[in-house]
Amino acid sequence: MLSPDLIKKIKKVHIKTGRMVNTMMAGQYRSVFRGAGIEFEEVREYTPGDEVKSIDWKVSARMGKPFIKRYREEREQVVMLLVDMSGSGRFGTTQRIKRETAAEIAAILAFNAIRNNDKAGAILFTDQVERYIPPKKGSAHVWRLIREIFTFQPEHTGTNIVDAVDFLARVCRKRSVAFLVSDFLTEDFGRNTTLRIRSAARKHELISVLVTDPGEFRLPDGGIVAFQDLETGAIRYLDASDRTTRDRFRAGRQAVHEQILQNHKAMDMDCIEMPTDGDAADALVRYFRLRERRRR
Repeated sequence: MLSPDLIKKIKKVHIKTGRMVNTMMAGQYRSVFRGAGIEFEEVREYTPGDEVKSIDWKVSARMGKPFIKRYREEREQVVMLLVDMSGSGRFGTTQRIKRETAAEIAAILAFNAIRNNDKAGAILFTDQVERYIPPKKGSAHVWRLIREIFTFQPEHTGTNIVDAVDFLARVCRKRSVAFLVSDFLTEDFGRNTTLRIRSAARKHELISVLVTDPGEFRLPDGGIVAFQDLETGAIRYLDASDRTTRDRFRAGRQAVHEQILQNHKAMDMDCIEMPTDGDAADALVRYFRLRERRRR
């Protein structure tokens, strides 16, 4: 049985994200991802108002006047949510822990998919894939996705992103838009895995959502602080009253963060930064607008 507090949280996310999609994001998702699946339809003569980038220059040269290629959209597409359920997702120093932030992001993306007649599914993973929710349509399915992310109790605490991406490539035969929601605090997401990630990215459009918490980047101003790694259980102690220790801690965490961003850049993957004290809808709207500018 779910506790009343947990049911309240799930309902709040469900209602809140549904409203966001109906207001802030109306049409943006469709505009950004409209080209995920297209089929060639015809070549016809250019008419004023057609986009210049649609001109088929080979046919135009052969015919002596401009012609354009037209494509028909395969509107229905699949949106897959790869959600990191490892131990570090239980960390949080704001009103939300990382896992709750991930749930809200996933809910917004799922609602966008459903409202545009697309299917949404999920892969919940730790150091192995622990649950696969096949893509479906319908608002009831969004409710299930949110509930699963909030309530799922993983058997493992580690992280293996590459295996999750490999699983995506196996279960999704059709090209999909896949959002990888994680804090990326793992050694398996780096240069040595670039080829495997890129292999999946060639088949699917892979986009990352980097979930962070402000408490990861700073120590309190005083006292001996005990840190427990939520994935390995290891504990270490730091003297937070020492300024040098605080500065080194902040610099070390910032270096890890920058390396994660550099790894994404090396793999040519988009990365949406999402702090637990930030607004999930704002982060996604900014990303959608960025993608729209790229298309122009």
